[in-house]
Amino acid sequence: MKKLRVTVEGKSYDVVVEILDAGTAPAPAGSASVAAPAPTPVASAPISAPAATPAHAHPAASPGDVVCPLSGKVVTIDVKVGQDVEEGAQVATVEAMKMNTYIFAPKSGRVTAVLAKPGDGIEEGTVLLHIG
Repeated sequence: MKKLRVTVEGKSYDVVVEILDAGTAPAPAGSASVAAPAPTPVASAPISAPAATPAHAHPAASPGDVVCPLSGKVVTIDVKVGQDVEEGAQVATVEAMKMNTYIFAPKSGRVTAVLAKPGDGIEEGTVLLHIG
């Protein structure tokens, strides 16, 4: 028998648990089994709700910003400052959970700034580059 504390939906309970597969001998045949006592509620401090935080702490992107749609690691930046790109052209690759996600230009224009480099860890909403 082992005494444990279990928390369910913010309420803690002290319970007694019988360990069956710990290499102990089974109870002899004909012996009466004893039911574990009902869980006993334990006083717990009230749980406060987490403070509201924005979905991401990045400023609102401007129309020419290429924003990363997920958190991950930059694998490639496929354009350079000064390069002209067409809307829908692949401009970067980001890896998340061992899968590559291709990032495409939201509009045609000239790349005016590249803000990320291969190997950078980035969060969802991070601006990768600007197209003017």
